[in-house]
Amino acid sequence: MGVIHKIGRRKTAVARVYVSEGTGVITVNKKAFETYFPTATLQYKVLQPMSMTENVTNFDVKVNVYGGGSTGQAEAVRMALARVMCEVNAENRAVLKPQGLLTRDPRMVERKKFGQKKARKRFQFSKR
Repeated sequence: MGVIHKIGRRKTAVARVYVSEGTGVITVNKKAFETYFPTATLQYKVLQPMSMTENVTNFDVKVNVYGGGSTGQAEAVRMALARVMCEVNAENRAVLKPQGLLTRDPRMVERKKFGQKKARKRFQFSKR
């Protein structure tokens, strides 16, 4: 099989995933998967594409991820892993596509406008 390389993105986070056949070891930025994503919610998000296709213990995963926050990084890794699962077996696409795991979430942070406090919040106007 060799090594499969895919990229996933979410907000400003970018995840590069390298998957090879193995025993199910996942390392993220040279750390154990459980220490990099400590909460159960983030761990579930990352493992979702592999558990849906029943490949949790079949592959070793090495991840380089940067940018954004922890949730954005977890969702970027999830997208990259979903893309890998589709390349491993084309039938996995039918399982992952309805859950929205192959769709890039286009939402980004709106920029702050000049003359305003934040992107949409304005300074208070007082009439005296």
